[in-house]
Amino acid sequence: MTDELLISEETFLTSGVHIGTQQKSADMMQFIYKVRNDGLYVLDIKRTNERIKLAAKFLAQYDPEDILVVSARQYGQKPVRMFAKILGTRVIPGRFIPGRLTNPMIEDFIEPRVILVTDPAADSQTMKEAISIGIPVVALCDANNLTRYVDLLIPGNNKGRKSLALIYYLLTREILKERKVIESDSQYLYKLEDFEATL
Repeated sequence: MTDELLISEETFLTSGVHIGTQQKSADMMQFIYKVRNDGLYVLDIKRTNERIKLAAKFLAQYDPEDILVVSARQYGQKPVRMFAKILGTRVIPGRFIPGRLTNPMIEDFIEPRVILVTDPAADSQTMKEAISIGIPVVALCDANNLTRYVDLLIPGNNKGRKSLALIYYLLTREILKERKVIESDSQYLYKLEDFEATL
C-alpha cells in the first residue's frame, strides 16, 4: 500500500513536519494541504511521507561516499551528521565554503554525485555549485521555498528542530531498508531523539 505512513500520524504532527510558513511559493502549491486561520500554510504529510520514500529509493542507488548532505541551518546540523554517520555519506554541517564542489585547488574539494540540502534558501551556495556542475539536488522544501533547481523535493518544515530530526530519521531508515542493510523497522537501532538538535 503506497499511502501507508512511515511513522504514526501523531508523530508526524507532534514533530511539526506539516507546519509551513506564512508565505508560499507557486512551486510549493501542490504540496499545501490548507492555510490555517493564523495564515500559516500547512503541508500535506501524506505527500511528505510519499516523497521520503521516493528520495530514499533514489539516494540508495548511489554509493554513500558519492552523496553529500548539507545544512547551514543550526537545527539541521545534528540530523545531517547522524544521517552521514549511519549511512557513510559525506556531510557539511554549518558554513559551506564557496568552491568546495567547483574548485579543485581548494584543500577540502569534494566531488559528490548527488547532494541533499536541508533548505534551498539557507544552502543556496551549495545549490549553485551543484547546479553548475550538473549533479542532482534533493532538497527539503518548506511552503515558501523556490524549487526551480531541485530535482527531487521533500515537502516539510525545514526550520523546526523536531521536524528536521524526524525527516532525517525516516530518510536514514528508509535508505537502510532500500540497501537491504536492515529488513524491517524493528532492526533500526536509532531513536528519533538521536537526530534531534539540543536546544
